Amino acid sequence: MSAHEDNEHSRQGLLKENSIPLRPSVDQTSRSSSDLDDEFNELQFDQDRETRFRNGRRWPWVAKFRRIISGEGPSYQGERRAVHRPSRSSKIRGCLYRRRICLAITGILVAGFIILASGGALWVYKTAPEDGQSPPWYPAPLGGSVSQWEKSYQKAQAMVERMTLIDKVNVTSGTGWSQDLCVGNTAPANTVGFPALCLQDGPLGLRFVDHSTAFPAGVTVGATWNKELMYRRGKAHGTEAKGKGVNVLLGPSMGPFGRMPAGGRNWEGFGPDPVLQGIAAAQTIKGIQDVGVMATAKHFIANEQEHFRQSFEWGLPNAISSNIDDRTLHELYLWPFAESVRAGVASVMCSYNMVNNSYACGNSKLMNGILKDELGFQGFIQSDWLAQRSGVASALAGLDMTMPGDGLGWMDGKSLFGSELTKAVLNTSVPMERINDMVTRVVAAWYQLRQDNTTDWPPPPPNGTGGPNFSSWTEDKIGRVHQGSDDSSTAVVNQFVKVQDDHGKIARQVAAEGTVLVKNDGNILPLSRKGGTPSSGNKKYNIGIYGSDAALNPKGLNVCPDRSCNGGTLASGWGSGAVEFPYLISPVQALTSSFSNKSVTLSSVPIDTIPTRTAPLAPSAKPENQDLCLAFAGSIAGEGFESWDGIRGDRNDLHLDNHGDALIANIADSCNGPVIVVVHAVGPVILDDWISHPKIRAVLLANLPGEESGNALADVLFGDVDASGRLPYTVGKSLEDYGPGGQVLYYPNGVIPQQDFDEGLLVDYRYFDAKNITPRYPFGYGLSYTTFTFSNLTLTSLAPRTPLPAPRPDTLPPPTYPTTLPDPKQALFPKPFRKLKRRVYPYLNSLRSIRKATYPYPVGYHTAQNLSQAGGAEGGNPDLYTPLLSINVTVSNTGSRTGKAVVQLYVGMPTGVVDGVTGERISFPPRLLRAFEKVEVEKGGSRVVEMRLGRKDLSYWSVGAQNWVLPEGAIEIVVGASSRDEGVREVWGG
Repeated sequence: MSAHEDNEHSRQGLLKENSIPLRPSVDQTSRSSSDLDDEFNELQFDQDRETRFRNGRRWPWVAKFRRIISGEGPSYQGERRAVHRPSRSSKIRGCLYRRRICLAITGILVAGFIILASGGALWVYKTAPEDGQSPPWYPAPLGGSVSQWEKSYQKAQAMVERMTLIDKVNVTSGTGWSQDLCVGNTAPANTVGFPALCLQDGPLGLRFVDHSTAFPAGVTVGATWNKELMYRRGKAHGTEAKGKGVNVLLGPSMGPFGRMPAGGRNWEGFGPDPVLQGIAAAQTIKGIQDVGVMATAKHFIANEQEHFRQSFEWGLPNAISSNIDDRTLHELYLWPFAESVRAGVASVMCSYNMVNNSYACGNSKLMNGILKDELGFQGFIQSDWLAQRSGVASALAGLDMTMPGDGLGWMDGKSLFGSELTKAVLNTSVPMERINDMVTRVVAAWYQLRQDNTTDWPPPPPNGTGGPNFSSWTEDKIGRVHQGSDDSSTAVVNQFVKVQDDHGKIARQVAAEGTVLVKNDGNILPLSRKGGTPSSGNKKYNIGIYGSDAALNPKGLNVCPDRSCNGGTLASGWGSGAVEFPYLISPVQALTSSFSNKSVTLSSVPIDTIPTRTAPLAPSAKPENQDLCLAFAGSIAGEGFESWDGIRGDRNDLHLDNHGDALIANIADSCNGPVIVVVHAVGPVILDDWISHPKIRAVLLANLPGEESGNALADVLFGDVDASGRLPYTVGKSLEDYGPGGQVLYYPNGVIPQQDFDEGLLVDYRYFDAKNITPRYPFGYGLSYTTFTFSNLTLTSLAPRTPLPAPRPDTLPPPTYPTTLPDPKQALFPKPFRKLKRRVYPYLNSLRSIRKATYPYPVGYHTAQNLSQAGGAEGGNPDLYTPLLSINVTVSNTGSRTGKAVVQLYVGMPTGVVDGVTGERISFPPRLLRAFEKVEVEKGGSRVVEMRLGRKDLSYWSVGAQNWVLPEGAIEIVVGASSRDEGVREVWGG
């Protein structure tokens, strides 16, 4: 059976659930030929470009549109039911909206014909998927089921019991974009003294925050393969967040997973392998949370490209649907989230995209069935900013907190929670059990991270001096307290608290160990600070540095919104995952201070096109007069709300920006001496235009190094630290090498763009291996300044080899509360009360909007669900992590200096495996990374490295059994230096 056929059979677990015919439900997208018209009847949207400014800089824009609540009839994509019956006036407004929308549709169609006639590439399809494909999973599991969170849930229960409904809605609803000081803010539960929470981007550092560190990006962290550094970076990041009064840090990112090498936000994660992503994410989370800050695992899930990721951001009314089978979901994309939950992560952020034609933030199977039941997640699920696309339906499906609070449009103050959630509770659309669990999860996470400690976390004014000490909306000391509202009152919003400490040292070490040396002919590296022997006639050794990527952007470090340009040395991607640079050490700066000016003449040409006779270089700067040339180039990408040079989020290809390939080839052709190439990039780049040039003797892939970029590069170039980075991705010879699944969908193929993950498990090196494609450089590859050998591989069984894990263990009883509805009068606005424009409130203007009626709960809502046998603890059934196999290997340093080896353990699964439930043949990629260790070994020395594999590491996800199954047959254990290294091997079982 082919891999494609095997993938099709495995779809039934998530797509069909025991072969039951597909059926629409509250978290599914029910479609017919008239559905698009129905949607437009329910939405009014403003096609004018909406801009937001921060100190004169443009904010991300989306087409602004408003939800029209028209009663209990059909709702937006079948996901939201209004909380009161339609009035006569609302029906009349609906008719008027239909006329307007008809005109809008006509205009859109005319524009579409014009685009097509002019040769545009927009594809218009008449049909859409019939219905959503994720099965329903209700009700939402209650938190408080594991011992690690028991005390926190007990404390949370005692607090929540005293909360009013208004308190509960405040805790679970954002106040609106830019309404308070952070990018995400909740309102306090004043009755019980629970504070407003500050949520702040992002995974690379603290966005919109002064005096903080611009750390190396996730892809650079992945390239270190160093667990200790992963933890230390996370701890430093968390320490800075705490120092700024941030309760919830919106990172780390493990989604995008990295399915497509040109994906715009891959650089925020750690590399397209579940084990590398999972370990790096878990270590980062432990570091962040060890200092008391809540970490956020994001974006859940299959959010693999920027094109069409969000409704209306790309001119379409719907986001893209990532259509993924059950086995692939578990073995690739879910794996890092399972490790994050196992590490105790406090929050998970659901993503913009649909999964199997059901929005991720309204998908009950994903949030209730997989995250909360199977993975035993105890924290709270928050939406990405405006990723919530329904109200009642998303709450029932497992969403616990909406961010930033606004519902379907930026800064409109019309929340899908807020007062709507208050109504939904009072009219029984949202059961009391659900709202109580939502708020309990948030409060329990607050206790779990010890944020009730008033010494470490002083209460905010007027009761203390805590809370955020910065503003995301101004760099001035004095600023508006509620920037996005009509309130003009001001206060000290920026206290300019310095939180960097010595974190620049950590950033420098991560950047250095995340630099990958892929070519070093003749051991030209490391360099001498004294240079080398000058060429004939020269008194000094002449070195030329070429390319804008070697120098700072002359217009300023932070001139481009959210770092959305590639001008100057590239140290970050762009978007909400980027930060302001407090400083940035360029390669030119670091090299100028590193080379001896007594013996070296250094020339810098920070441009990307070498001038011709019309604008000649000075003789001292010409490549032909250099004894050594260093060429710098880069490739950028980022989040889809910004664009640069024709790149909108996702890269258009894998080539270098700013004519970088031509620059490098030109320097190689003209340089008198050898050439060293340095590439800064968000992911893999195609090197084949110049990699084999005989003058190019060394190539370093420095990824995205953060503020200490130049210093870290100098550390490696001069050998102050060993070149110990290893590739966290495969470098192919062309974009096509990554297969059909590796290609970004740049043009919509339907009203709802459909992206089928037909490649299954064959992502990155797995695809190269399965298709026998020779990469330019394989996953895990990298050179050192010394050499290592592996020997004496031994295997020791630690537990019996049985097909299934132990039965799901019993869990703790979760907190329970009375289900009596609160007095509706407490939900009314207090008098007097000043309402701020565009701010989200939990209060109601009157009680007339509360109409009790039989709520049409989704199909399957009242069907009892069987708890997953793969669950029972954080991260899943604890027996999945029982060590079954110990692997020992000797690592010997056979070179001339001390260095760091990355010991990588891959498994080759048995052949001929047949699923015991479905009878289908189970195929596997040739090799799967399952463990790694980075160890320092002295010159001439040896070390024995032990790695252990658990049950899950040696199992596959059985769609039929809905559990992890350890197959019979021989499992090959390979320990080597990359995914293609033969290394040493042994067989276990058989």
